[in-house]
Amino acid sequence: MRFRAGVRTDVGRLRERNEDAYLIRDPVFAVADGMGGHRGGDVASALALESLDAPEGSDEDSNSDPFAGLLAGIKEANRRVLERGESDAALKGMGTTLTAVLAEDDRAHVAHVGDSRAYLLRGGMLQQLTEDHTLVQRMVREGRLKPDEAETHPQRSILTRALGIDDDLEVDQLTLDVHPGDRLLICSDGLTSMVSRERIQEILLSEPDQQLAADRLVEVAIDAGGDDNVTVIVLDVLDEGDGPSSGEHATVVSTSSSDGRPARTGSLPASAQAARTVGPAEGAGRRKRRRRAGRIAMWTGILVAVVVASLVGLRLYVDRQWYVGDNAGRVAIYNGIPAGVLGFELHHVQETTDLDTAEALRLGPWRALRDGITVNSLSEAEGVVEQIRRDILGQEAPPPTEPSPSPSPTASPSA
Repeated sequence: MRFRAGVRTDVGRLRERNEDAYLIRDPVFAVADGMGGHRGGDVASALALESLDAPEGSDEDSNSDPFAGLLAGIKEANRRVLERGESDAALKGMGTTLTAVLAEDDRAHVAHVGDSRAYLLRGGMLQQLTEDHTLVQRMVREGRLKPDEAETHPQRSILTRALGIDDDLEVDQLTLDVHPGDRLLICSDGLTSMVSRERIQEILLSEPDQQLAADRLVEVAIDAGGDDNVTVIVLDVLDEGDGPSSGEHATVVSTSSSDGRPARTGSLPASAQAARTVGPAEGAGRRKRRRRAGRIAMWTGILVAVVVASLVGLRLYVDRQWYVGDNAGRVAIYNGIPAGVLGFELHHVQETTDLDTAEALRLGPWRALRDGITVNSLSEAEGVVEQIRRDILGQEAPPPTEPSPSPSPTASPSA
């Protein structure tokens, strides 16, 4: 079998930088979605795919079992992201999802961590191959939430598993037989959070060209709002005689350029403009100096207006932000963002709970409390606190049963 890929990535309408990255190096195709915001989500995703492209110590595994080599590369990527975050205070708390497909003859191996996804289109039907490692998906498995409710739940982006969080990383694995005509889709949640499954299936069925299909999926996600970075790889399974595979001789680890089109990491041109100073002409009259002074005053006024507008905009933005973090050893709800500017903190405590932060940090999904778990509203923050409370209670051992004087012993209720 041969595999041919089309790829597109875009920063979206709301984000300042693209924290997604992708890898195309036949037979490996992967998408990573970094998390950590200004703390380095883009660093985490790029570092993970660089590690995956050239994993250390996995040559022996790769020669005997390519999928084992891929899994070894993911473990190495996790170690590198974790160590980088621990060694650099500016990157503390960063992490990334990773969904990879290894094409091998008439099989495709899928390795998955996080909430990026892999799909298979076969016989006109689109099937999701991966399961999201999110708090909401866990609630669905436990029967506390319906699948259709999970698609729009406000906490659907809270991850329970990602690279760069724990030393002992669990990777979901799947192997499936593939046939000519099959189409695989690998994407970040910037696509699936904006575009319905039915619409994705419709586009994949109606556009036979891999690159055009990838372009259309990204454009539809942007038109729907483009709330997040979005990255798409469309991978077609071909007969041996259908032409060369994609990426046989090229590796691409990419984020989007300013116009949303793919660009190699590090290849974006640095823009520079030479400053030109023009002094007053010798012997210029008083009128020219007055005009120059007037221009300076005008630009000074514009600059002041821009600064004032920026400060007002920042204040309005901060007032609409919420996160859950630590306050003197207790889980607390904050209004604002976990950052400061020129010594001024951009947050304040809205409510301090009775939950012990140390107990929450012992639970994998809540280790991000150190840096703050950002949410969109006070009600979402309260929902996160309630989930932390339930998780802490779920970890407590049931109290010892006291001997009963009654001849018929009664079981103590479980915590």
